Amino acid sequence: MILGIEHVQLAMPHGGEEQARRFYAGVLGMREVEKPASLAIAGGCWFESGAARIHLGVEDGHRPSRKAHPALLVSDLARLAHRLEMAGVPVTPGKPLAGVIRGDITDPFGNRIELLQRVGENKRLESAATR
Repeated sequence: MILGIEHVQLAMPHGGEEQARRFYAGVLGMREVEKPASLAIAGGCWFESGAARIHLGVEDGHRPSRKAHPALLVSDLARLAHRLEMAGVPVTPGKPLAGVIRGDITDPFGNRIELLQRVGENKRLESAATR
């Protein structure tokens, strides 16, 4: 039985670790997690925040993922969008979807990331669960 998604991996080019750190830790505010030594030799970086885990892996001939993407659940999309835009990361409003506000960004390597904020009943339930 599948219990959930443990992490999502996105590709990046060789030597992109510092850019990844500036974006994922510096701009998005995720925490970098040390990779196990057996995997660190291949390069890349791992980040997490709450239940979200994103692994950046080095890929020869890197091509950004523009359709397939992680969707990150956020608590305040407007506030995060302002922070992103102040850091030079444009946020494109997402198509309407019942119960959520959506936006899209790209990481420094051109990978699409969707940002979602629950609204209405879902938001109230989420707030109650964190009390």
